[in-house]
Amino acid sequence: MKLGLNLGYWGLGNDGDNLAVAQEADRLGYSVVWAAEAYGSDTATVLTWIAAQTRNVDVGSAVFQIPARTPAMTAMTAATLDTLSQGRFRLGLGVSGPQVSEGWHGVRFDAPLGRTREYVEIVRMALRRERVNYQGKHYTLPLADGPGKALKLTVHPVRDQIPVYLAAVGPKNLELSGEIADGWLSIFPSAKNLGDSIAPIRTGREKVGKTMDGFDVVANVGVNLDPDLEAAAAPLKMNAALYIGGMGSREKNFYNAHAQRLGYVDEAKQIQDLYLGGDKQAAIAAVPTGFVDDTSLLGPMERIAETMQAYAEAGVTTLSIAPAAWELEARLEIVRTVAAALDRSGVGS
Repeated sequence: MKLGLNLGYWGLGNDGDNLAVAQEADRLGYSVVWAAEAYGSDTATVLTWIAAQTRNVDVGSAVFQIPARTPAMTAMTAATLDTLSQGRFRLGLGVSGPQVSEGWHGVRFDAPLGRTREYVEIVRMALRRERVNYQGKHYTLPLADGPGKALKLTVHPVRDQIPVYLAAVGPKNLELSGEIADGWLSIFPSAKNLGDSIAPIRTGREKVGKTMDGFDVVANVGVNLDPDLEAAAAPLKMNAALYIGGMGSREKNFYNAHAQRLGYVDEAKQIQDLYLGGDKQAAIAAVPTGFVDDTSLLGPMERIAETMQAYAEAGVTTLSIAPAAWELEARLEIVRTVAAALDRSGVGS
C-alpha cells in the first residue's frame, strides 16, 4: 500500500501551507498529491503550481468535474499537465452532483453512467493522438451539420497512457470504474465494508477480461492524531455532515445512501433532515463518532498503523490522507506520523 495526500479545495485560507505540506509529502516518498474542485478553485491550476515545486510525487485531479469541461478540453489539460510534470499526472474524473452540474455549469444531470463512459472513451482517443471522430448518444465529434472536422491532439504526453480514475459511490458506477478506469477514488471508505464496494469493481474488470491486478483502489481518509477518540473525530464531522446532509438533494444524495449502506440508516436520515432544515450545527453534532472512526485514521501512531493494516487487507492500494488540522505544524506532523505509521504497519510498498 502506498500513501497519497489530498489537499481538498484551494482558497480556504491556508494555501501557502498546502504547498509546504505537499513538499513534505514529496520528501517523505508519498506517491501522489490530489486536489479537488467544486465551485471555487479549479484543480488544474492548483496541480500545475504543485507540480512545478515538487520533484517526484505524482499530481492528481480528485476530481475534474465532467460537466465542467468538454472531453477534448480534459484531454488537452491532461496532456499539458503530464508534459509539464514530466509524466507525473493522474486524471481523476467525476460527474459531480445535480446541484453543481445544473446550478453552476448549466449541464443537465442525466444519464451519468452513459455520459461518463463516452467521456472517457473520447478522452482516451484524444490522448492516444488519434483523430477524434466519435458518434455517441451524448457526444458527437465533429458535429455532422457544420464545418468542423476531426482533429488530432498536437501535444505529446510523456506517457503512452495517462492513468484514469473515477470517483464512484453507487454500485453501477463502481462497476463502470472497474470496466473503463485504471483506479477508483473512494470517499468515506470503511475497511470493514470495503469489500462491498470492490465487488462491483471486480465485476466490471471481469466484463473486459481483467483482474484487480494493477487497479488502484484509493481510500481517501481524514486524519487526526488526538488520542481522545471524540476529540479526534470532532473536526471531521463538519465535512461528513456537509456530504451526507447537504450534497445533492433529498431525493438524490449518493453520500447519504453510502452512509446508509455502511449501517448508519437512521443517522444518515437525521443528518439530512437537520442539514436541509437549516440547522447545520445540529447536523454536525448528529454525525456518529463511529462513522468517522470507520472511515478515517484517528488517534496516535500505533492505532493508525493498526487501521492501515485493516485497509490493506481490505484491498486498498493507495491510502490518501486529508490532515484534519488547521495549523501548518500540526498538518506536517500528521503527514510525518502517517509515513512512520505505514513503516510500522508492515503493509507499505
